[in-house]
Amino acid sequence: MTPERRLHEHLTRWLGAWPPGGPLDVVAHPGRALPAWDGAIHPVLGVGGPGGGVLSVLPEHAEEVAKLHDDDPGGFGPRVPALLGPPARAWFTAVYRWTARPAPLPDAGVWVPATDPEVPEWLRPFGGEVLVARDPRTGAHLAGVGVKRHDHHGRELAVVTEPRAQGRGLARRLVAQAARRVLDEGAVPTYMHAPGNLASAAVAAAAGFPDLGWTAFGVSAAR
Repeated sequence: MTPERRLHEHLTRWLGAWPPGGPLDVVAHPGRALPAWDGAIHPVLGVGGPGGGVLSVLPEHAEEVAKLHDDDPGGFGPRVPALLGPPARAWFTAVYRWTARPAPLPDAGVWVPATDPEVPEWLRPFGGEVLVARDPRTGAHLAGVGVKRHDHHGRELAVVTEPRAQGRGLARRLVAQAARRVLDEGAVPTYMHAPGNLASAAVAAAAGFPDLGWTAFGVSAAR
């Protein structure tokens, strides 16, 4: 299965439908009621590309959202959280990237169980194995990548570099390394970041995740 087909299968499962039939399709998706990779419920989630987008909504709210929307999630999106009732949530928009060809950068880390006592706290919720880079002299943690295992076909990467280790190219090397493993395992690697996060955008581009004009948007999960 090609990476493009994997992405299709991932978005179909994740959102409840893909590809979109128009500028923005609102889809009632029972899967929105199921816990995500982090155990949280994401009641409204969408992805848009050059051919249109799909906004996946909890079935009980789909009709209300469908009446509200005007094909531009940036315009009507901020009004969606109020339709869901408590607890309070916020609307978000992100740049959505994916790759079939990670950059051929050298590996920078090793895969270890997320339960390893030396794994930083922020990496542990990802479960499975996480990718970590350590100082070769002291063994101190320098950077890491966690994998959000959304489903069999879609794996989203998240990277953090310790301030003292920034500027060495570790993040881009780790992301490319993780992306190669995701592809080897039969899934497609994805990457999301806030539109104004230029540092994260630079890491993604250098790791082989081009900005193809795709976006992600929706309502943040309640904690």
